[in-house]
Amino acid sequence: MNAVESFSPSKNATHVDVLIVGAGISGIGSAWHLQQQCPWASYTILEMKDTFGGTWDTHKYPGVRSDSDLYTFGYRFKPWVGAPIASADEILKYMGEVIEENGIDEHIRYGHRITSCAYSRDTGLWTVGATRLSDGAELTFTCHFLWMCQGYYDHENPYIPPEWQGMGLGDYKGDFFHAMQWDPNYDYTGKRVLVIGSGATAATVVPAFAEKAEKVIMLQRSPTYFFCSENKNPLADKLREVGAEEPAIHDIVRRQIMFNQDVMTKRCQEEPETVFEELKELVRTFAEKPDFEFEPHFTPKYRVWQQRLAFCPEGDVFKAAVSGKLDVVTDTIDRFTEKGVRTSSGEEIEADIIIACTGFNLLVMGGIPFTVDGEDVDWGKTVTYRGAMHTGVPNMVWVMGYFRASWTLRVDMMGDFVCAMLNNMHDKGVSQVEVKFRPEDQDMEILPWIETDNFNPGYLNRGIDAMPRRGSKPEWRHNQDYWAEREAFPHIDFNGPEFAYSGGQPLGEESQARATVAA
Repeated sequence: MNAVESFSPSKNATHVDVLIVGAGISGIGSAWHLQQQCPWASYTILEMKDTFGGTWDTHKYPGVRSDSDLYTFGYRFKPWVGAPIASADEILKYMGEVIEENGIDEHIRYGHRITSCAYSRDTGLWTVGATRLSDGAELTFTCHFLWMCQGYYDHENPYIPPEWQGMGLGDYKGDFFHAMQWDPNYDYTGKRVLVIGSGATAATVVPAFAEKAEKVIMLQRSPTYFFCSENKNPLADKLREVGAEEPAIHDIVRRQIMFNQDVMTKRCQEEPETVFEELKELVRTFAEKPDFEFEPHFTPKYRVWQQRLAFCPEGDVFKAAVSGKLDVVTDTIDRFTEKGVRTSSGEEIEADIIIACTGFNLLVMGGIPFTVDGEDVDWGKTVTYRGAMHTGVPNMVWVMGYFRASWTLRVDMMGDFVCAMLNNMHDKGVSQVEVKFRPEDQDMEILPWIETDNFNPGYLNRGIDAMPRRGSKPEWRHNQDYWAEREAFPHIDFNGPEFAYSGGQPLGEESQARATVAA
């Protein structure tokens, strides 16, 4: 038996050192870090869609844009040079440049739906089954390490409150869309548009609809906190004016924004009433209406730190309200009617089209069946190590970003984490790593993934039981605090007792052996 055959359970399997799942913002960033920091590692990206972009390709609704500034949502290694809040098209162009400039495209296999992931401690390999959507072919991939970058929600099945069917949704004779399933060819010019919801998606579509619709009505159960600001960064503009290079501008502006976000997060927790008054003043300024009324439609019920603060560039939502193009109704739905919706208070809202901005369904690990040594993995029974690895599941990480800060900040951080761990394994000459409780962790309290008074959006509340568990010690949780994690992650000791290494086949050797045979 030759060296290659001794490594793989199947001659027909495509083998790489690292398999990255997903070619969205996480997968592309992770691939860049792997290429830069682990040049010895072979890798492939499997992507279900026929193009890159993930969320930014899935969402087609009017006005789709980032709700984080691109100086921090962009990668740390690729300067962002446009407006802080960017359209989906601009973000896709940015990602495309990263792919082209770094030769990542040759590693991506589009149109591959993963059907199973099975790990064997005996072989030290993941065996990944996938269907090639173009012809239905069933393919097998093997790898030592699995890097899950597919996100955390169901791209194909958005959340529509199930009780709506019993409330006459089928009686409505107009056009109905969930925002995730919007047809970009639909013409809403001159129509009455009812948007149900008040979160970031609603805040995006409302001003876009208002540009061409006759009237937009936003029906919400409870309001959202909005942060109004100009869609520009004065510091970046000044640095460009004095001739600073773009990499330096990118670094300095990222630092400024992250510092400001840290201050804002602490203030939201320590002086929420003062912060809310400041948010109100920004609304009045951008709406150019000093007597803008916040009761009852713009006074949220939750605390300002408990959900993501929705960014409102140029105050566009409030300008639409002041102009009369937008009406806001704070109420619940009694039932759907042929012409629209009747609220619980008895108000009839007529609409030609209804857009549900009601969120999404949480989908842990893409809903892919996982096994380890033939046993099904129940993610709700695992405990997460720093929101990245999971007890009982070797050689795998899951990229879960931030909700209060830019998602991509954690993509970069996780890139450093994974590559440092892989290099440590490479240097040790081992092929398997697994996280385990240290002696001092044995009596640690095991809790839900996050505290409800810390972060409590609807999708997380609905799916919290499917999420990995957290421990009561800081190492055994994803704390959603970038500013704490950026200090902790560089000091992780990969030779600490929480990392159990085994397997005598150094990572990278198999790929070299296969390349030799192929040559």
